[in-house]
Amino acid sequence: MLKKISQIKKWQLVLYAVLLVMVVGLMFSLKNCGKEPTQVIGNNRTDQASGGDTIDVAIEYSPLSYYTYGDTTGGFYYELINLMSEDSGMKVKFHPIVSLNTALEGLEKGVYDLVAAQFPVTRENKENYLFTEAIYLDKQVLVQRNNGGIAIRSQLDLAGDTVTIVKGSPMRDRIMSLSREIGDTIYVISDPEYGPEQLFMMVASGDIKYAVINETIARKMAASHPNVDISQAISFSQFQSFFMKKDNTELKKQLDESIKAAKKLPQYNELIKKYFY
Repeated sequence: MLKKISQIKKWQLVLYAVLLVMVVGLMFSLKNCGKEPTQVIGNNRTDQASGGDTIDVAIEYSPLSYYTYGDTTGGFYYELINLMSEDSGMKVKFHPIVSLNTALEGLEKGVYDLVAAQFPVTRENKENYLFTEAIYLDKQVLVQRNNGGIAIRSQLDLAGDTVTIVKGSPMRDRIMSLSREIGDTIYVISDPEYGPEQLFMMVASGDIKYAVINETIARKMAASHPNVDISQAISFSQFQSFFMKKDNTELKKQLDESIKAAKKLPQYNELIKKYFY
């Protein structure tokens, strides 16, 4: 009986996540009513690379990175890559993914050339992947319920407690470092199924105690969840970039040039205002 109840809650959570993305998508589409989306070569997920000069991009399905609502498709990473494509002429095919771990596996197998997801540029990550020119700054925050007060008021309060992260997330390294800094154990659960938005909602619904996700996503979601607190930072501000396999230097060079050129366009500043302010 308890197992059936747990399964029902799980499906409710998934439905809630889909509805949330649809609502955010509607907000952005209304904000930009009348604007036609830029051309996309494709957005179907496959198990094979496109080949030729097409860049296969694994893009994180989230209100910030990529979303669809009816006939509207948007997201900061999605629109930025399309802007780069239009400006430079490069061909792009999008592969929406929910699990970061799926993107990392696909990158290793050669299914994807590039990953566009919440994945900070850290020393540890640079040992395994090649990062493009920096796109924006972000940091990692603790998501906790606020029922008239919060339990974690400083990083020291996490001693002996447990946080949940997305499987494959580099946040594990940061939390392990924090554990050493405070001189006590912080336990980490890596969730293999859900993305950062779902973890946020699992905290909001009381299914899990704490989660660690990027502030940009947390801030957008916290606006409609007054019972959730995101004030406790877990990391310093970090650069966010696209990333690829370590040996793909030619693609990095191409993308760096395209990102630098896109940053000079007025459309880039419009995207920053649209998604971050």
